[in-house]
Amino acid sequence: MTRHGSAPDATPSPASDLRGVNRLAVDGVTGMADLVEAVHAAVMHPPALLGRHAPGTTRGIPHLVYRSVRGIARMAGGGVDLSLSALAPVLRERGLSPRREAVVAALNGVLGDHLSASGNPLAIRMQFRRDGVPLVPAGRELHARIPQASGRLLVQVHGLCMNDLQWRQDGHDHGEALARDFGCTVVHLHYNSGRHVSDNGGEFAALLTRLVKAWPVPAEEITLLCHSMGGLVARSALDAGFRRRMAWTRLPLRVVFLGTPHHGAPLERAGSWADLLIGITPYSAPFVRLGRMRSAGIQDLRHGNVRETDRHDVQVDARADTRRPLPLPASVRAHAIATTTRQAGDDDAAAMHGDGLVPLASALGDHPDPAFDLRIPPSRRWIGYGINHLQMLRSEAVYRRMADWLREPM
Repeated sequence: MTRHGSAPDATPSPASDLRGVNRLAVDGVTGMADLVEAVHAAVMHPPALLGRHAPGTTRGIPHLVYRSVRGIARMAGGGVDLSLSALAPVLRERGLSPRREAVVAALNGVLGDHLSASGNPLAIRMQFRRDGVPLVPAGRELHARIPQASGRLLVQVHGLCMNDLQWRQDGHDHGEALARDFGCTVVHLHYNSGRHVSDNGGEFAALLTRLVKAWPVPAEEITLLCHSMGGLVARSALDAGFRRRMAWTRLPLRVVFLGTPHHGAPLERAGSWADLLIGITPYSAPFVRLGRMRSAGIQDLRHGNVRETDRHDVQVDARADTRRPLPLPASVRAHAIATTTRQAGDDDAAAMHGDGLVPLASALGDHPDPAFDLRIPPSRRWIGYGINHLQMLRSEAVYRRMADWLREPM
């Protein structure tokens, strides 16, 4: 990965990853070598079932490399950076590595603001991708990559600590299925989920302008399909786009929120959102060791911050919700899916706790203060039972509901 704002590196290598880890060590993030070795040990073994522990250390040459990093970093961090740079041609990976992508996405979710500010090679640079490969928003390049592009765009926006490849769960990808059934063309937003939501939203809005301008055929409509934090990023982009009167805001727009914490997530307030989410896979579980170290993005989940002023208004007590109301643009057709881990027969009080991370009311945009209520019509809201926060990405019931909505004319 590259410094935020620079050209992307299409072929990241273990050497550049270790350079990024070294910079974290030099910056004073203690124990990072142990952390990354634990991740490396996890990704070198087949994915374990939830709850089964992966080895905590590597063996052989990888173990020697990490031991060397620990020793040398104590003496000369810059020297390690240079020496590992020299190894890049030898260690360069071939092809896309979903395991590495999952690890880097988890690290960005927890420390992404620091990675970006320090120019760390592990910082994810925002870009559109298809099949994990960056899309250059220029006419000739887009036409070559997507020769059969439709005027109906579907943009998928992932959530915290995740990446665009993780929309595929158990062989199913909601976006691919919608493209097959409705003739739309899918692109994925890949972004650093540890940055502030408002920073990501503003950049997303600008990238959409470039994408629509360069699209191989005239754009007819845009659907934003957003999971979790991705919905806050999309709302921030809509706010920026409409305020700046960007051209894409004049198109028919639809947004589908899947488990988005519009009014915050209590688990973040307890400091355990990231612990639960990144502990789901053996690839990212070692990052739980970072404990209460929480990125700007995670902190934005406390109340569902969307705009820059939402966070700058907090001067004394970060526990206070000092957001100002931000209604959805009137021309945007919004849909919200909320799920609960409880079954349909459970009492209402039990079901209201939500999907394990986001309460039902927050996911539906409901708020006791009418000024903050997103007022999504009942016909465009749906509650699924027996489905947790991540299971909604592979839920057949969730897909059927989205498909019903997309059949409706804009």
